[in-house]
Amino acid sequence: RFFPSEFGLDVDRHEAVEPFREICEEKAKIRRMIEAEGIPYTYICCFAFTGYYLRNLWQLDTVVPPRNKVVIVGNGNVKGAFVTEADVGTFTIEAANDPRALNKAVHIRLPANYLTSDEIIPLWEKKIGKTLEKIYVPEEQVLKEIQKSSFPNNYLLALYHSQLIKGDAVYEIDPAKDIEASEFYPHVKYTTVDEYFNQFV
Repeated sequence: RFFPSEFGLDVDRHEAVEPFREICEEKAKIRRMIEAEGIPYTYICCFAFTGYYLRNLWQLDTVVPPRNKVVIVGNGNVKGAFVTEADVGTFTIEAANDPRALNKAVHIRLPANYLTSDEIIPLWEKKIGKTLEKIYVPEEQVLKEIQKSSFPNNYLLALYHSQLIKGDAVYEIDPAKDIEASEFYPHVKYTTVDEYFNQFV
């Protein structure tokens, strides 16, 4: 069975902007070729790696979560799906050994990690015993920043826009072609967002 290396959002359900959009479209083309050739497959849709989003709370100017102020992309009320890279590996192994995942997309949207920015930031604030200054950046301004920024910042901002503004992890799955990882593999002990922050305290 083929597991294409497309780890991220569901490339058939998104409103991504460039430069991220082009990558999604190329991955979708690979899906169509796999399906047209009748190659057995499983797609892994894991959305937001904690290493890309939470290690610095999506700030472009730091490599650790901020302790004074945080810039929030969008209005802070859009759900995103966050997962550690190690847990993606665990769920991928589960799917590889599960005949129910044959020719399906596995969606890793874990209940404790399916959160908005406004739900995530208080978890970090509680850890450090401090309230951060919050600066909300509207979509129009984010799009302008993407246009004028160079790589890798334009790519990262496009990722954040997809997840935190457009809500590309928010949709109903189709049982005919989709699997919700938390429902099919409830025995997997995954790292919660709250636990993930412990390493930075």
